[in-house]
Amino acid sequence: MIVISETLASFDGADEILRGWASGLMPDPSHTVSSWADENRILSPRGANEAGPWRTERTPYLREIMDAWSPSSPYQRIVLMKGAQLGGSECGNNFIGYVIHHAPGPMLAVQPTVELARRFSQQRIDPLIEESVILRERVAPARARDSGNTILSKEFPGGILVMTGANSAVGLRSMPARYLFLDEIDAYPASAGEEGDPVMLAEARTRTFSWRRKVFLCSTPTIKGISRIEQEYEASDRRKYFVPCPFCGHKQTLLFERLRWEKGKAETVAYSCDHCEARIEEHHKTRMLADGEWRAERASDDPLTVGFHISSLYSPYGWMSWERIARDWEAAQGKDESMKSFKNSVLGETWAESGEAPDWQALSDRCEAYRIGTIPAKGLFLTAGADVQKDRIEIDIWAWGRGLESWLIEHIVVYGGPDDQTAWQTLTDLLTRTWSHENGARLSIAKLAIDSGFEAPTVYAWTRRMGVGQVIAVKGMESFNRASPVSGPTYVDATEGGRKIKRGAKLWIVAGSTFKTETYRFLRLARPTKEEMSEGAAYLPGTIHLPDGIDTEWIKQLTAEQLVTVKTKRGFTRLEWQKLRARNEALDCRVYARAAAWLLGIDRFSEGRWDSLEASVQKTVDRDEKAQSQKPVQARRIIRSSYL
Repeated sequence: MIVISETLASFDGADEILRGWASGLMPDPSHTVSSWADENRILSPRGANEAGPWRTERTPYLREIMDAWSPSSPYQRIVLMKGAQLGGSECGNNFIGYVIHHAPGPMLAVQPTVELARRFSQQRIDPLIEESVILRERVAPARARDSGNTILSKEFPGGILVMTGANSAVGLRSMPARYLFLDEIDAYPASAGEEGDPVMLAEARTRTFSWRRKVFLCSTPTIKGISRIEQEYEASDRRKYFVPCPFCGHKQTLLFERLRWEKGKAETVAYSCDHCEARIEEHHKTRMLADGEWRAERASDDPLTVGFHISSLYSPYGWMSWERIARDWEAAQGKDESMKSFKNSVLGETWAESGEAPDWQALSDRCEAYRIGTIPAKGLFLTAGADVQKDRIEIDIWAWGRGLESWLIEHIVVYGGPDDQTAWQTLTDLLTRTWSHENGARLSIAKLAIDSGFEAPTVYAWTRRMGVGQVIAVKGMESFNRASPVSGPTYVDATEGGRKIKRGAKLWIVAGSTFKTETYRFLRLARPTKEEMSEGAAYLPGTIHLPDGIDTEWIKQLTAEQLVTVKTKRGFTRLEWQKLRARNEALDCRVYARAAAWLLGIDRFSEGRWDSLEASVQKTVDRDEKAQSQKPVQARRIIRSSYL
């Protein structure tokens, strides 16, 4: 040190260099993230439920989680599986603010997509910096020249914050990172492009920093068996928050099963102590949370990983109330999608999908009295799914109505391999064919989705010739994605006249597991009895109808798979569809036809749109009946896909 000091003495600014060098040798401060937030964090009205100074005492269960990120904590990986309205996202922002101010270094924050990363930057990070004097001093305004402040990048002395999406392989491998914030990891795609699991790719960026790294994995869980956050939590020490009963003092975790209220009167809700059965009102929760503590259930597989789970029952008084939770529970009854959302977002628990194949014989026994090739009255438009095989193309035509109710209209087999031009011409002719509606109109296929998994170049060439208005090429992936089960298009190479055309065709990716699980759930729906039908009862939304005369082999193909849980090489579990029979074309065609309906917007149709579809069918009939009365030859009544 003396030698270096003497060497630098002759240079201008030697004192500043020495001070900077000495500060670099200093260990990270012992200041915790929670104490930093209490002293420096100001919540912006642009994104916070309660604007103003941050108070950890408002959400005391977050203190231990935040302090696990502090450099003085021995933990390197912090896992948080949570419900909604608990402050989890904001405490993640506290971590970012703490890094910028107290322990600078390169930091990577990953959202599910790049677009969400942009939104996160504008709605969360910009207000975080703007509302804190200490952070404004360290991050130059975006309008300043060479500020290093862009939407997806924030430079500060000693470090940089880069924000990206889990769908961007480039973003995930762009830099080494000491700090890693992985937000909503259950919404990440299965793979970042073609480079593999985005969580593993992102964590690989932290290896350079060895024991000094901090990784925060946070998410609301999704589906049991494939939920990333559940797998991480299960491998951790599984901490839960215990709070004392205000009457007997017994410490317990808050469980939904202990909420009590009169049916239909959510305002009567209270919590029943699992020890003394005392009625605990919600206003008691503030003191209960303040006196709570985290307790681990087991030793973590990795001693450097700590895991926390907390549900919305712990949401502070004035945020998500027990009454609101009770109302949401009652509203979700009988609706799988609503129940799944309740378990995921409120209880912070995974949803167990039922992938058991329905009994094909039972489905065969309840086939209905409408003829193959005819459309029942409530079917308002048609989609088709096509599966290309070595010696044939199989096509299923489905009609769709309100509430995702659907009817199989026809099963068609076009014989001839991918090299048989006659087979492709027959498929082309099918696009102009029409089917008779019960009220006399005629409907054509609104959209056909064809699988490109076999002989993809031939499929791409055909879809390119047909155009994307009525025909799309799809590729099924065994993944769950309820928010966006059909993604794309991506551009793929095609051939035309023996000439290769770069990016000449469009391809859509279908989350097959999502639609297979939905199909099996719809097939298991109860049917009204004849007596109930005579009294005006209706079929449940999503009901799948099959016509008399459909081959039993087709029904067996529709139920040819089941969803099973298998273990991965890392010891985690995942869900996998496995065949019960050799042939499953009917199930695949159903998935593709459902994907076509999704792309047409059926899941987002308003009541006005359904009314318009019904009126369009009836208007065509009325118009043609008038034409028929004026002409000796009956007019042909066709409804094209354009009305969609």
